Amino acid sequence: MRQRFVTIPQMFVQVTDYYSARNTSPQRGDARKYVYMRKVGKEYVGMTYDELRELTENFAAGLKMLGIQRGDRVGIVSENRIEWVIADFAIIGMGAIDVPIFPTMTSAQESYIFNHCEAKAVIVSNKFQLNKLVKVRSEIPSMQHIIVMNDDVETDEPNVLKFAEVVRFGAASMSADDRCTWFAQECAASQPDDLVTLIYTSGTTGNPKGVMLTNTNIVSNIEGSADAIDISEKDLLLSFLPLCHAYERTTGYYTLFACHATVAFAVSIDTVAENMKEVRPTYMTAVPRLFERIQGRILSAIEKDTPTKQRIFHWAIGIGRQYIRQKLAGKRPSPLLAAQYAVADRLVFAKIRERTGGRLRAFISGGAALPKDLAEFFFAAGITILEGYGLTEASPVLSVTRASAPAIGTVGKPLFNVQIKIAEDGEILAKGPNIMRGYLHDEAATKAVIDEEGWLHTGDIGMINEDGNLVITDRKKNIFVSSGGKNIAPQPIENTLTQSRFIDQVVLIGEKREYCTALIVPDFDYVKEYAASHGLSYTDTRSLLESDALLRAIQQDIDELQAHFAKYEKVRKFRLLDKAFTVEDGEITPKLNVRRHVIEKKYADIIEAMYAEP
Repeated sequence: MRQRFVTIPQMFVQVTDYYSARNTSPQRGDARKYVYMRKVGKEYVGMTYDELRELTENFAAGLKMLGIQRGDRVGIVSENRIEWVIADFAIIGMGAIDVPIFPTMTSAQESYIFNHCEAKAVIVSNKFQLNKLVKVRSEIPSMQHIIVMNDDVETDEPNVLKFAEVVRFGAASMSADDRCTWFAQECAASQPDDLVTLIYTSGTTGNPKGVMLTNTNIVSNIEGSADAIDISEKDLLLSFLPLCHAYERTTGYYTLFACHATVAFAVSIDTVAENMKEVRPTYMTAVPRLFERIQGRILSAIEKDTPTKQRIFHWAIGIGRQYIRQKLAGKRPSPLLAAQYAVADRLVFAKIRERTGGRLRAFISGGAALPKDLAEFFFAAGITILEGYGLTEASPVLSVTRASAPAIGTVGKPLFNVQIKIAEDGEILAKGPNIMRGYLHDEAATKAVIDEEGWLHTGDIGMINEDGNLVITDRKKNIFVSSGGKNIAPQPIENTLTQSRFIDQVVLIGEKREYCTALIVPDFDYVKEYAASHGLSYTDTRSLLESDALLRAIQQDIDELQAHFAKYEKVRKFRLLDKAFTVEDGEITPKLNVRRHVIEKKYADIIEAMYAEP
């Protein structure tokens, strides 16, 4: 059952009322049902809607005691945890505006953002995050309070409170009935056009911009997402993507809450595989990197298995690919192929599905393009991946493939309340109630992306195929023009090359050049496994990366993967780097988008050396 609402605070009150033990209406939910689950010690424990409601009311009342009022900005710097959710619902419920940022951001970035939005208070998760903020505290004159989620953090800094203290202050500030009435009234006062959050886009150049999202923006996107994906109160989602990112916030948090589903928080990205087996999710939001990791672990395990089991595995994958290609093309597999697939499923694919907990209805992939070969691998194993597309400025979802009509290589059809069209130059334009109000304090930047007719210029290049599905080809500003005048889209090429077991990250070089080259960060674990299994001797990582045998093996992979590329798209030379691209070094954004200008400048000598060679 999904209720109707027009604001996020209204959604919170309606859904928690529905599951409240105090609800005596015939139309009520099970008060024992968990809304969230998190791991405590070795076990996952649940939180009921009543528990969530009480903590949220108390925390909101505590913020009120600290002087937080309607319209104030409150920052959140934290990894995914239940306190993030409580803070978010409390801040928005009382009419304030939250400003969540990635916990990987530097002190300088935090200083810029919290100054730009004039944050009155900032909530951080732990001592590390507190220290980062304290370092630039004097640079943020608007910030009056810092609240720390972890109870074990001790500090002599003034006006630093613990999350639990704020909860206690709120609980003591008025009776439970008065507090419940006050918070419900504050939530009821929220209007559709009210600004509820500022999400700062990391950007690949310049300072981040504050995307202003209203109740209407996010609620319309919840409605569109819920219409496109069949989610009910029986579903359970394992959440590991950052809640501060618009993608996880709308699809993996708000939409699940609106549909009365349960969300379990993964302990960390490193424990996702273990947590999947523990909570046995029915849905997961994810990014392509997760699928690459899962596939990589499966292939690594197979390489260590017996030759017979290796042959069975590769036979099964081959059969699975044939079978799924027939199914996705709308054709009926032959009786022989269907029988072979049944055997492959029993011997191989069922075991792969067990790794996800065995109940998964679908992965929902976003954030970056999903390579076709990778998607096909999972579909062959009987694991559905629904690929979506969007951007923060659109709250964020614009389109998604439907479970009833999966289409590998596309991002599906637009949500029912979103319009999409392709401009003459190939840019994707979007329009709908989900499009942001604009960028905070930046009217010029707002006008640059939203035209007079209300169309958002996404900056992405794409097309709509014969089935009405949207296909993304690249970022508009990423298109290279070679010295020969050829347009080259780097993203599809990079996505293809990362299918190599040897390659973890790759950046294509080719702007105003005669041919393409690449900077490659190898998968260091696999490279070392390869060296051990092939008897390659080396003294350190650098000497291994300069090994002729290793370079030949990587070159062979690259040649096979780019066989279908046009001549001007092929990578002719590459260099292996001994360090990954990181957010901390400014080479990639917190959303893992490549900052090409930074990388090209940092590795200019290596790049020029490649082009100087015969």
